[in-house]
Amino acid sequence: MRVSYPFSAIVGQDEMKLALMIAACDPGIGGVLVFGDRGTGKSTGVRALASLLPTMNVVGNCRYNCDPENVSPTCPDCNAPDREPGKAKKVSVPVVDLPLGATEDRVVGALDIERALAHGEKVFEPGLLAQANRGFLYIDEVNLLEDHLVDLLLDVAASGENIVEREGLSIRHNARFVLVGSGNPEEGELRPQLLDRFGLSVDVSTPKEPKQRIEIMRRRDEFDRDPSAFVQAWKRKDGALRGKITKAQNALGAVELSDEMLEMISALCIALGTDGLRGELTMIRTARAIAALAGASDVTKKHLYTAAPVALRHRLRRDPLDDAGSAIRVERAAQEILG
Repeated sequence: MRVSYPFSAIVGQDEMKLALMIAACDPGIGGVLVFGDRGTGKSTGVRALASLLPTMNVVGNCRYNCDPENVSPTCPDCNAPDREPGKAKKVSVPVVDLPLGATEDRVVGALDIERALAHGEKVFEPGLLAQANRGFLYIDEVNLLEDHLVDLLLDVAASGENIVEREGLSIRHNARFVLVGSGNPEEGELRPQLLDRFGLSVDVSTPKEPKQRIEIMRRRDEFDRDPSAFVQAWKRKDGALRGKITKAQNALGAVELSDEMLEMISALCIALGTDGLRGELTMIRTARAIAALAGASDVTKKHLYTAAPVALRHRLRRDPLDDAGSAIRVERAAQEILG
Protein backbone atom coordinates (compact mmCIF):
# COMPACT_ATOMS: atom_id res chain seq x y z
CA MET A 1 0.00 0.00 0.00
CA ARG A 2 1.30 3.43 -1.00
CA VAL A 3 2.02 5.73 1.94
CA SER A 4 1.40 9.44 1.32
CA TYR A 5 3.54 12.16 2.83
CA PRO A 6 1.67 13.85 5.73
CA PHE A 7 -0.01 17.13 4.80
CA SER A 8 0.98 18.82 8.05
CA ALA A 9 4.66 17.94 7.47
CA ILE A 10 4.89 20.00 4.27
CA VAL A 11 7.25 22.92 4.88
CA GLY A 12 6.17 26.32 3.52
CA GLN A 13 3.85 26.57 0.47
CA ASP A 14 1.22 28.03 2.79
CA GLU A 15 -0.95 29.41 -0.02
CA MET A 16 -1.11 26.02 -1.74
CA LYS A 17 -2.05 24.28 1.49
CA LEU A 18 -4.73 26.88 2.24
CA ALA A 19 -6.22 26.57 -1.27
CA LEU A 20 -6.46 22.77 -0.95
CA MET A 21 -8.10 23.08 2.47
CA ILE A 22 -10.57 25.62 1.07
CA ALA A 23 -11.51 23.19 -1.73
CA ALA A 24 -11.94 20.40 0.84
CA CYS A 25 -14.14 22.67 2.95
CA ASP A 26 -16.33 23.78 0.01
CA PRO A 27 -16.04 21.46 -3.04
CA GLY A 28 -18.43 23.76 -4.94
CA ILE A 29 -15.65 26.34 -5.35
CA GLY A 30 -14.54 24.53 -8.48
CA GLY A 31 -11.11 23.06 -7.89
CA VAL A 32 -7.51 24.17 -7.54
CA LEU A 33 -4.77 24.83 -10.08
CA VAL A 34 -1.20 24.67 -8.74
CA PHE A 35 1.46 26.02 -11.11
CA GLY A 36 5.16 26.41 -10.42
CA ASP A 37 8.70 25.08 -10.52
CA ARG A 38 9.52 21.40 -10.62
CA GLY A 39 10.18 19.75 -7.27
CA THR A 40 8.25 22.26 -5.15
CA GLY A 41 5.82 19.80 -3.58
CA LYS A 42 2.83 20.29 -5.90
CA SER A 43 2.02 16.59 -6.31
CA THR A 44 3.01 15.85 -2.71
CA GLY A 45 0.53 18.42 -1.40
CA VAL A 46 -2.38 17.15 -3.48
CA ARG A 47 -1.79 13.49 -2.67
CA ALA A 48 -1.31 14.31 1.02
CA LEU A 49 -4.73 15.98 1.04
CA ALA A 50 -6.40 12.55 0.84
CA SER A 51 -5.36 11.75 4.42
CA LEU A 52 -7.11 14.91 5.71
CA LEU A 53 -10.50 14.38 4.09
CA PRO A 54 -13.35 13.20 6.34
CA THR A 55 -15.07 9.94 5.43
CA MET A 56 -18.34 9.90 3.47
CA ASN A 57 -21.37 7.59 3.28
CA VAL A 58 -21.86 5.57 0.09
CA VAL A 59 -24.28 2.85 -1.07
CA GLY A 60 -22.61 -0.49 -0.40
CA ASN A 61 -22.67 -2.09 -3.86
CA CYS A 62 -22.48 1.12 -5.88
CA ARG A 63 -19.41 1.70 -8.04
CA TYR A 64 -20.36 5.37 -8.49
CA ASN A 65 -20.12 6.46 -4.83
CA CYS A 66 -23.83 7.33 -4.57
CA ASP A 67 -25.00 9.04 -1.38
CA PRO A 68 -27.50 6.73 0.42
CA GLU A 69 -29.65 9.77 1.29
CA ASN A 70 -29.65 11.14 -2.25
CA VAL A 71 -29.35 8.26 -4.72
CA SER A 72 -29.03 9.39 -8.33
CA PRO A 73 -32.03 8.35 -10.46
CA THR A 74 -29.62 7.65 -13.35
CA CYS A 75 -27.11 5.51 -11.43
CA PRO A 76 -26.63 2.22 -13.34
CA ASP A 77 -25.91 0.28 -10.12
CA CYS A 78 -28.48 1.69 -7.71
CA ASN A 79 -31.31 1.49 -10.26
CA ALA A 80 -30.48 -1.87 -11.84
CA PRO A 81 -33.50 -4.23 -11.48
CA ASP A 82 -31.31 -7.28 -10.84
CA ARG A 83 -29.02 -5.62 -8.31
CA GLU A 84 -29.66 -5.40 -4.60
CA PRO A 85 -28.42 -2.14 -3.07
CA GLY A 86 -25.89 -2.83 -0.35
CA LYS A 87 -25.93 -1.35 3.12
CA ALA A 88 -24.55 2.14 3.50
CA LYS A 89 -20.90 2.25 4.49
CA LYS A 90 -18.28 4.87 5.26
CA VAL A 91 -15.34 5.21 2.88
CA SER A 92 -12.50 7.66 2.40
CA VAL A 93 -13.18 10.52 0.00
CA PRO A 94 -11.55 9.39 -3.28
CA VAL A 95 -8.56 11.23 -4.74
CA VAL A 96 -8.16 9.77 -8.24
CA ASP A 97 -5.14 10.32 -10.51
CA LEU A 98 -5.83 10.93 -14.20
CA PRO A 99 -2.61 9.99 -16.05
CA LEU A 100 -1.63 12.02 -19.12
CA GLY A 101 -1.55 8.87 -21.24
CA ALA A 102 -5.03 7.68 -20.21
CA THR A 103 -7.34 6.66 -23.05
CA GLU A 104 -10.83 8.07 -23.36
CA ASP A 105 -12.29 4.65 -22.48
CA ARG A 106 -10.25 4.58 -19.26
CA VAL A 107 -11.54 8.03 -18.31
CA VAL A 108 -15.26 7.74 -19.16
CA GLY A 109 -15.69 3.96 -18.94
CA ALA A 110 -16.35 1.31 -21.60
CA LEU A 111 -17.73 -2.13 -22.35
CA ASP A 112 -16.30 -4.91 -20.15
CA ILE A 113 -14.61 -6.90 -22.93
CA GLU A 114 -13.83 -9.91 -20.71
CA ARG A 115 -17.48 -10.46 -19.75
CA ALA A 116 -18.64 -9.73 -23.27
CA LEU A 117 -16.38 -12.46 -24.69
CA ALA A 118 -16.89 -14.99 -21.88
CA HIS A 119 -20.64 -14.62 -21.32
CA GLY A 120 -21.93 -12.57 -24.22
CA GLU A 121 -23.13 -9.84 -21.83
CA LYS A 122 -22.94 -6.11 -22.45
CA VAL A 123 -21.74 -4.78 -19.11
CA PHE A 124 -20.40 -1.28 -18.51
CA GLU A 125 -17.04 -0.96 -16.75
CA PRO A 126 -16.92 2.45 -14.97
CA GLY A 127 -13.94 4.71 -15.61
CA LEU A 128 -11.97 7.26 -13.63
CA LEU A 129 -14.83 9.79 -13.66
CA ALA A 130 -17.05 7.30 -11.80
CA GLN A 131 -14.31 6.61 -9.26
CA ALA A 132 -13.85 10.36 -8.66
CA ASN A 133 -17.56 11.11 -8.13
CA ARG A 134 -18.00 13.07 -4.84
CA GLY A 135 -14.22 13.24 -4.53
CA PHE A 136 -11.15 14.75 -6.19
CA LEU A 137 -9.77 14.21 -9.69
CA TYR A 138 -6.06 15.05 -9.88
CA ILE A 139 -4.18 15.75 -13.12
CA ASP A 140 -0.42 16.21 -12.89
CA GLU A 141 1.04 18.26 -15.77
CA VAL A 142 -2.50 19.34 -16.64
CA ASN A 143 -1.18 21.79 -19.25
CA LEU A 144 0.05 18.80 -21.29
CA LEU A 145 -3.32 17.02 -21.30
CA GLU A 146 -4.55 16.08 -24.79
CA ASP A 147 -7.19 18.35 -26.28
CA HIS A 148 -9.89 15.69 -26.63
CA LEU A 149 -9.62 14.87 -22.91
CA VAL A 150 -9.74 18.58 -22.05
CA ASP A 151 -12.98 18.92 -24.06
CA LEU A 152 -14.39 15.87 -22.32
CA LEU A 153 -13.55 17.22 -18.85
CA LEU A 154 -15.08 20.61 -19.70
CA ASP A 155 -18.37 18.95 -20.67
CA VAL A 156 -18.51 16.80 -17.54
CA ALA A 157 -17.42 19.63 -15.22
CA ALA A 158 -20.19 21.85 -16.61
CA SER A 159 -22.98 19.26 -16.38
CA GLY A 160 -21.88 17.12 -13.42
CA GLU A 161 -22.80 14.05 -15.46
CA ASN A 162 -20.88 11.57 -17.58
CA ILE A 163 -22.80 10.30 -20.61
CA VAL A 164 -21.43 7.30 -22.49
CA GLU A 165 -22.98 5.95 -25.66
CA ARG A 166 -20.95 3.30 -27.47
CA GLU A 167 -20.97 -0.39 -28.41
CA GLY A 168 -24.75 -0.47 -27.94
CA LEU A 169 -24.49 0.90 -24.38
CA SER A 170 -26.19 4.05 -23.15
CA ILE A 171 -25.02 5.02 -19.67
CA ARG A 172 -25.51 8.20 -17.65
CA HIS A 173 -24.11 8.69 -14.15
CA ASN A 174 -23.16 11.51 -11.77
CA ALA A 175 -19.59 12.75 -12.03
CA ARG A 176 -19.27 15.63 -9.58
CA PHE A 177 -15.70 16.07 -8.47
CA VAL A 178 -13.20 18.71 -7.42
CA LEU A 179 -10.72 19.13 -10.25
CA VAL A 180 -7.13 19.62 -9.08
CA GLY A 181 -4.37 20.25 -11.58
CA SER A 182 -0.66 20.94 -11.30
CA GLY A 183 1.98 21.85 -13.83
CA ASN A 184 5.07 23.77 -14.82
CA PRO A 185 4.28 26.91 -16.88
CA GLU A 186 7.58 26.51 -18.77
CA GLU A 187 6.15 23.38 -20.43
CA GLY A 188 3.12 25.12 -21.94
CA GLU A 189 0.08 27.20 -21.09
CA LEU A 190 -3.30 25.88 -20.08
CA ARG A 191 -6.22 26.30 -22.47
CA PRO A 192 -8.34 29.31 -21.38
CA GLN A 193 -11.55 27.24 -21.31
CA LEU A 194 -10.06 24.81 -18.80
CA LEU A 195 -8.27 27.54 -16.84
CA ASP A 196 -11.61 29.26 -16.23
CA ARG A 197 -13.04 26.05 -14.75
CA PHE A 198 -10.61 26.13 -11.82
CA GLY A 199 -12.02 28.07 -8.90
CA LEU A 200 -8.65 28.76 -7.29
CA SER A 201 -5.15 29.21 -8.68
CA VAL A 202 -1.87 29.06 -6.76
CA ASP A 203 1.70 29.87 -7.82
CA VAL A 204 4.45 27.95 -6.02
CA SER A 205 8.18 28.60 -6.18
CA THR A 206 11.42 27.09 -4.95
CA PRO A 207 12.18 28.20 -1.36
CA LYS A 208 15.04 30.70 -1.11
CA GLU A 209 15.72 30.47 2.64
CA PRO A 210 18.52 27.99 3.52
CA LYS A 211 16.87 27.02 6.84
CA GLN A 212 13.63 26.17 5.08
CA ARG A 213 15.38 24.11 2.41
CA ILE A 214 17.34 22.21 5.08
CA GLU A 215 14.14 21.43 6.99
CA ILE A 216 12.49 20.16 3.79
CA MET A 217 15.46 17.87 3.10
CA ARG A 218 15.52 16.63 6.69
CA ARG A 219 11.82 15.71 6.74
CA ARG A 220 11.90 14.13 3.31
CA ASP A 221 14.90 12.03 4.25
CA GLU A 222 13.13 10.83 7.42
CA PHE A 223 10.04 9.92 5.37
CA ASP A 224 12.04 8.02 2.72
CA ARG A 225 13.92 6.00 5.36
CA ASP A 226 10.85 4.96 7.37
CA PRO A 227 7.53 6.14 5.88
CA SER A 228 5.31 4.43 8.46
CA ALA A 229 7.14 5.89 11.46
CA PHE A 230 7.17 9.36 9.88
CA VAL A 231 3.43 9.25 9.16
CA GLN A 232 2.77 8.09 12.72
CA ALA A 233 4.82 10.99 14.11
CA TRP A 234 2.66 13.49 12.22
CA LYS A 235 -0.64 11.66 12.73
CA ARG A 236 -1.79 13.96 15.54
CA LYS A 237 -1.23 17.16 13.55
CA ASP A 238 -2.94 15.70 10.49
CA GLY A 239 -5.85 14.71 12.73
CA ALA A 240 -6.11 18.27 14.04
CA LEU A 241 -6.29 19.61 10.46
CA ARG A 242 -8.93 17.00 9.59
CA GLY A 243 -11.00 18.15 12.55
CA LYS A 244 -10.57 21.77 11.46
CA ILE A 245 -11.87 20.96 7.96
CA THR A 246 -14.84 18.98 9.33
CA LYS A 247 -15.75 21.80 11.70
CA ALA A 248 -15.49 24.35 8.89
CA GLN A 249 -17.72 22.23 6.62
CA ASN A 250 -20.40 22.16 9.31
CA ALA A 251 -20.12 25.90 10.01
CA LEU A 252 -19.90 27.08 6.40
CA GLY A 253 -23.63 27.67 5.89
CA ALA A 254 -23.84 29.93 8.95
CA VAL A 255 -21.00 32.32 7.99
CA GLU A 256 -22.46 35.79 7.32
CA LEU A 257 -21.42 38.02 4.43
CA SER A 258 -22.49 41.66 4.73
CA ASP A 259 -23.48 44.04 1.93
CA GLU A 260 -20.33 46.02 2.66
CA MET A 261 -18.18 42.97 1.90
CA LEU A 262 -20.17 42.28 -1.29
CA GLU A 263 -19.56 45.86 -2.45
CA MET A 264 -15.82 45.45 -1.84
CA ILE A 265 -15.75 42.18 -3.78
CA SER A 266 -17.56 43.82 -6.71
CA ALA A 267 -15.28 46.89 -6.65
CA LEU A 268 -12.19 44.65 -6.60
CA CYS A 269 -13.32 42.61 -9.62
CA ILE A 270 -14.28 45.76 -11.55
CA ALA A 271 -10.87 47.32 -10.80
CA LEU A 272 -9.12 44.18 -12.08
CA GLY A 273 -11.35 43.91 -15.16
CA THR A 274 -12.33 40.26 -14.64
CA ASP A 275 -14.71 38.84 -17.26
CA GLY A 276 -18.21 37.79 -16.19
CA LEU A 277 -19.29 37.24 -12.60
CA ARG A 278 -17.48 33.99 -11.90
CA GLY A 279 -14.72 35.90 -10.11
CA GLU A 280 -17.18 37.54 -7.68
CA LEU A 281 -19.02 34.29 -7.00
CA THR A 282 -15.76 32.43 -6.36
CA MET A 283 -14.55 35.23 -4.07
CA ILE A 284 -17.75 34.92 -2.00
CA ARG A 285 -17.37 31.17 -1.53
CA THR A 286 -13.61 31.39 -0.93
CA ALA A 287 -13.93 34.14 1.69
CA ARG A 288 -16.68 32.17 3.48
CA ALA A 289 -14.52 29.04 3.53
CA ILE A 290 -11.52 30.99 4.86
CA ALA A 291 -13.69 32.50 7.60
CA ALA A 292 -15.09 29.05 8.49
CA LEU A 293 -11.59 27.55 8.67
CA ALA A 294 -10.58 30.42 10.97
CA GLY A 295 -13.60 29.80 13.21
CA ALA A 296 -15.14 33.21 12.39
CA SER A 297 -18.89 33.80 12.09
CA ASP A 298 -18.59 36.76 9.68
CA VAL A 299 -16.48 37.49 6.60
CA THR A 300 -14.13 40.42 7.18
CA LYS A 301 -11.77 42.45 5.01
CA LYS A 302 -8.95 40.25 6.24
CA HIS A 303 -10.66 37.18 4.75
CA LEU A 304 -11.25 39.01 1.45
CA TYR A 305 -7.58 40.03 1.34
CA THR A 306 -6.54 36.38 1.75
CA ALA A 307 -9.10 35.16 -0.81
CA ALA A 308 -8.33 37.68 -3.56
CA PRO A 309 -5.02 36.26 -4.93
CA VAL A 310 -6.14 32.62 -5.10
CA ALA A 311 -9.59 33.41 -6.51
CA LEU A 312 -8.69 36.11 -9.04
CA ARG A 313 -5.09 35.90 -10.26
CA HIS A 314 -5.93 33.51 -13.13
CA ARG A 315 -8.93 35.56 -14.29
CA LEU A 316 -7.04 38.69 -15.34
CA ARG A 317 -6.58 39.81 -18.91
CA ARG A 318 -3.03 40.53 -20.02
CA ASP A 319 -2.29 44.23 -19.92
CA PRO A 320 0.39 45.23 -22.47
CA LEU A 321 0.94 48.49 -20.58
CA ASP A 322 1.55 46.76 -17.24
CA ASP A 323 4.37 44.21 -17.06
CA ALA A 324 3.59 43.31 -13.43
CA GLY A 325 2.52 39.72 -12.76
CA SER A 326 -1.10 38.90 -12.04
CA ALA A 327 -0.40 38.31 -8.35
CA ILE A 328 1.10 41.81 -7.99
CA ARG A 329 -1.84 43.37 -9.82
CA VAL A 330 -4.30 41.65 -7.46
CA GLU A 331 -2.20 42.73 -4.47
CA ARG A 332 -2.20 46.37 -5.59
CA ALA A 333 -5.96 46.42 -6.20
CA ALA A 334 -6.66 44.71 -2.86
CA GLN A 335 -4.55 47.25 -0.98
CA GLU A 336 -6.32 50.13 -2.72
CA ILE A 337 -9.88 48.86 -2.19
CA LEU A 338 -9.65 46.87 1.03
CA GLY A 339 -7.04 49.01 2.75
